[in-house]
Amino acid sequence: MAESETVNGVKENKLWKGVFAVSGIMSTLVIYGVLQEKIMRVPYGLNKEFFKYSLFLVFCNRLTTSAVSAGALLASKKVLDPVAPVYKYCLISVTNILTTTCQYEALKYVSFPVQTLAKCAKMIPVMVWGTLIMQKKYKGFDYLVAFLVTLGCSVFILFPAGDDISPYNKGRENTVWGVSLMAGYLGFDGFTSTFQDKLFKGYNMEIHNQIFYTTLCSCVLSFTGLILQGHLLLAIDFVSRHRDCLLDIALLSTVATASQFFISYTIRTFGALTFAAIMTTRQLASIMLSCIWFSHPLSWEQCIGSVIVFGSLYAKTLLNNNKKSQTQPPPPPELPQYEKPEGS
Repeated sequence: MAESETVNGVKENKLWKGVFAVSGIMSTLVIYGVLQEKIMRVPYGLNKEFFKYSLFLVFCNRLTTSAVSAGALLASKKVLDPVAPVYKYCLISVTNILTTTCQYEALKYVSFPVQTLAKCAKMIPVMVWGTLIMQKKYKGFDYLVAFLVTLGCSVFILFPAGDDISPYNKGRENTVWGVSLMAGYLGFDGFTSTFQDKLFKGYNMEIHNQIFYTTLCSCVLSFTGLILQGHLLLAIDFVSRHRDCLLDIALLSTVATASQFFISYTIRTFGALTFAAIMTTRQLASIMLSCIWFSHPLSWEQCIGSVIVFGSLYAKTLLNNNKKSQTQPPPPPELPQYEKPEGS
């Protein structure tokens, strides 16, 4: 009786942890996606001014994240000194800044649903960088899923609804430039995640340690870029005249930082497979919410492309989950109640 109550208590505790993880990731990243599109694509004020300083968003996000990660390291009394050579942190920082800048800039030329679905194709550059940097080998099914995801993304991008246009440009050049920025995002993001994985495996590194030094370098580099471009004062002037934009940026930085906590918590508690399924669902929810909130029409070809992409990703997650359950050893058989283990 006591054992059954203990098992039920463990299951209920895991259920609530799952609810906490799913609700945290879904809420923070969906809000992040909506705010990201609003800041870059919706005009502010009576004069309908657009916010064009994407590097300023990078600076605010990284400044918030570095401050929180430093506080976490100090509160837990863990090592604040760099574990790896500083130039390796800086390399991640540079590619991370380029990743985020391409992501924000692409929203000027393609809609958020197009950008979100294109992110699903990041497994392709990750496979390429994984082969080059870490000498990883992938199975034929991985390449099949990568091909199907690429096919679905291509259909989604090449057959947009006629009424879904960019507030900055129109025509084919708009799509080509937006897709080029998304290709840059995928390439830089694939390198960033692969090199981060290599650092974690090559050094005994806490996650907050890497986040702190990476975001600290990003703060310095993005601030320098703003000064060299002459955009720092222009961005400050814009948010001082449009307080609602300042509020959006502050909320964007907050949910971006909070999402880092929920992501690391989910991977540590439930593993990468569960996290992948949650992230796929989050991307689908973000696309649907963006279409409703910002009135993005979807063509029937785009609907087919979405089904191909998310169907392939869910199939990969389910197949990996089945393989993992088959490789786990079966639990030891329970002894009958009237028997006692030897030596008792």
